[in-house]
Order: sequence, then structure tokens, then C-alpha cells
Amino acid sequence: MPAITVDDILVLPRVAEPDAAVRERAVTAVSTAPSGLEGEGFPVRRAFAGVDLARLDPFVHMDQMGEVDYAPGEPKGTPWHPHRGFETVTYIIDGVFRHQDSNGGGGLISNGDTQWMTAGGGILHIEQPPEELVASGGLFHGIQLWVNLPARLKMTPPRYQDIRARQVALLSSADGGALLRVIAGSLDGHPGPGITHTPITLVHATASPGARVRLPWRADFNALAYVLAGTGSVGSGGRPVRTGQLAVFGPGEALTFAAAPGREMDVLLLGGQPIREPVAAYGPFVMNTRAELVQAFEDYQAGRLGTIPAVPIDPHPGHDVL
Repeated sequence: MPAITVDDILVLPRVAEPDAAVRERAVTAVSTAPSGLEGEGFPVRRAFAGVDLARLDPFVHMDQMGEVDYAPGEPKGTPWHPHRGFETVTYIIDGVFRHQDSNGGGGLISNGDTQWMTAGGGILHIEQPPEELVASGGLFHGIQLWVNLPARLKMTPPRYQDIRARQVALLSSADGGALLRVIAGSLDGHPGPGITHTPITLVHATASPGARVRLPWRADFNALAYVLAGTGSVGSGGRPVRTGQLAVFGPGEALTFAAAPGREMDVLLLGGQPIREPVAAYGPFVMNTRAELVQAFEDYQAGRLGTIPAVPIDPHPGHDVL
């Protein structure tokens, strides 16, 4: 699992282990992601399937894309499609993906890169493997996460962030047993590069075989841990988890996870400040009411969510361009 790594984890800044008196977050549920197909037919695990949205808030949806080793001609993506009312976070762990949107954003991401797209009031986008990957085949593994926006920001202008692997904050757990990649938010005062409308923390952790990791976690955030690869346990009680399982934590200021002996465990740690507003989600739109969903579909059908290809915005409407 390439992502971004270092030769010597001991040279990285260390995240202090919380004091023993700090309240530990108990594991309240563990669920197993069902498998499905997305877009033109690429395999995904639906990480949040069956979990109450109130427990996920401010997150709405997450797919683990792959891990799959494509034969030549097999790599697939998604056709052009709309979004409104939230942000999509595409994190590529292994392989290459191409993104393009109707706001002019896009590009290639691979091996630890992240594309952060704020759909806001509306955008069209497409995600595809590049032609050379389709021709050659190869390993592909990534995550797409949907982060909700509060009602006051549902119609915010679209925004695109291209976060390269080298920009991610690399940290070590207190004893050097885990590499921590902070993509967005902050961990123990160490900020990641992602700029978020909704306050969240997103960390990709790799725990060495047998390593036990205890991290500080904001008390006003929820806490989720999704196992990308490997086996281990979560919580101070050591509840077993494996690839494709999501752990939901209760309240507290610290969380614990551990890798089983003999193999690394990769975990995506997510937390955010709950929005606590009604959620009306259907297909590619995440709004607050059914009426807003209907309006989103009408706006899409009327071509008000963008054009393909992107048409640059004239900074001086009404003036001729010389």
C-alpha cells in the first residue's frame, strides 16, 4: 500500500499519547461494508452502509474503491454526473485516476494524492482512469468520501483543491508504532493541507504489526475508523476488526486501535463536528429538504449545474475581449 511513506518513521514529529485520565472513546458498533459496483462498473465497498446518518454526521457516504488488480482493458471510471450540497474527497492510495469538472478543476492523482471538490451550489464532474492505465491494467485502490455542508453553505460556489502526497502532514505515534498521514483538519495540533468548510479531521494511519496506538481526539467531533487493509482491534477492549469494517466510537477525548501480530493494519480515521440538520439525500445530491432535491434535479436538467466542457467565467461581463 504505497500512499506516502518515509524511510525512518522515528525522524517524524510524534503525537503525544493522551494521559491515562483522559476519557477513552468506547466502540459502540462495528459494521461490515457490502460490495457493489459504481460508475461504469468498478468494484467498491460501501463503507457506511447500514449505519445511522446521525452516527456519521457530518459524513454522508464513503466508498472504498478496490483494492483491485486490473487486467489490460479492464480499468473503469464514472461518466459525467452532477453533485450539489456537499464535498467529495477522492484519496488515491495506489494507482492513477483522472478527474475533470465543469468548473475547470481536475487533473491526475496517484499514490497518496487527494482531490477535494466542493460541489456546493452545483457542479458536473467525471472520474476516469487515464488511457495508459486502461491499456496496461494495474493495481487500483482509493477512497471517496462525501462530507456534508450545512444549510447556509449548500449553495456556496464550487471549489477544487489538488492535494499532493508530499503536502500531507506525516507524523508518528508516540512510540513510533504507526505512521499517521493527516490529510485534513489537525491531530494533536499538527494541521493537514485540506481546507474544509465543515470542521473535520481525516487521517490515514498505518500501524506496524502488533502496534497499539492511542491518539487524542477532539471531544466535539464524532469518531470513525475504517479498516482499509489488515486485521487488528479497536477500542481499549480490543474489539476485533478486519478489512472492510467500520468502527463507530462513542464520546470521549482519546481513541485506540491496534494491528494484529504479523501484519500491518491500515486504518482511515475520520471525525467531524456534527451539523445536526435534516438530511435529504438522493443519488448525487445532498440537501436539507425534498423540495431542495426536486429543485436540484430541475436545475441539472435545465443545464444550470455547469457545462461540458467547462466554460471560463468572464471576469468582465458585457465587455468585449480584445
